[in-house]
Formats: sequence, structure tokens, C-alpha cells
Amino acid sequence: MAESKNDIVRCGLIQCSNPINDESVPVADIQKAMWEKHIPFIEEAGKKGVQILCLQEIFNGPYFCPSQDPRWYDAAEPIPGPTTHALSEYAKKYDMVIVASLYEKADRRGVYFNTAAVIDADGTYLGKYRKQHIPQVAGFWEKFFFTPVTEATPSSTPSTPRSASTSATTVTSPKVHGASASTARRLCSTHPRPWLA
Repeated sequence: MAESKNDIVRCGLIQCSNPINDESVPVADIQKAMWEKHIPFIEEAGKKGVQILCLQEIFNGPYFCPSQDPRWYDAAEPIPGPTTHALSEYAKKYDMVIVASLYEKADRRGVYFNTAAVIDADGTYLGKYRKQHIPQVAGFWEKFFFTPVTEATPSSTPSTPRSASTSATTVTSPKVHGASASTARRLCSTHPRPWLA
């Protein structure tokens, strides 16, 4: 069967290293530096006609789970929140869906999630997917930082061919990808785990 132009979706992936690898620097300063490092790549993706852009796991900071340093709780924010609002401007500017992994601070005290937020191409916040499978092994103390969830709740992006978003270790979860497939989604983005922070 011939491929039509409407069947082609241009996707982009961005993964950046941490420009400030210094534990003495405040978390907010590290997040600002990571944000500033990503912006030129987000702009480049938009100018190249990317339709769906995925950012790395906890894109606005280093992958801090090799430590058990409570200072990283300061990196958490509500979703939607300031970062999703800022990304919405780029989504709207370039008519580009953005899937951004963030450290989410929930409404309940002491509850945090590893969350993928989905922003539609018109800048509208569509929803989020909270990571289900949280590893807890030497060097990856994720349960120190993240609360696991029990239900697969993939987000839909209506302006693109039916799509869904998951997060790093859910790539091994048939339940999550099955939920995406059962709702007729044609694309499923899985955030790459940033092995090198």
C-alpha cells in the first residue's frame, strides 16, 4: 500500500547533558541553565517542521536519581505549571506538539511523580502521563523521589495522528502500550532514560 503524505509524521527528540555539574549550585540555577540549553534545540525543531517533539526524562534538570539528596525535591512543580506554560508558547509558535517529562509536585504533601506533560500544537495543555514502574536498585533510587501510579492513562493529541505518551521504564510494560493500542493510537512516544546526566 502506498504511503500518503498524511501518514508521515515528523518527530523530534532532544536530549541534553547538564551544563552545571556542581552540587553546590542551587537547584533553581541548574534548572534555568537546562532550560536555556534546550531552547535553541526546541527552536531548531520547530523551524525544521517537527510535528511532535519529545524531551528527555526530567528535561529541565539532571537525572538526579543516582543520589538520595532531598534538595532535588525543590525541582518539583505542579503540572500544568510554569514550565508547561512556557513550553506552550513554543508549541503554538511552531504548530508543534510537545511531550515534556517533568518532576511533578502533587496536591498532596510529600507526593511526587515522574510525569510526561502533553501540549498540543495550538499551545493547549492536553494532559499528563505519570510513570507507573519505578525501579529501586543501586544507582537508581527512584522510589526516593517518585510515587508509582497504578493505572495507565495515556494522553491523546488530537492535532496529530492518534498518539500517546509514556515514560522511560514503561517501555517494558505491555499493560501501558496495550492501553495505548486499545484506544486506536498510532504513535506512542517513550521518553529515553538519560543514562548520562
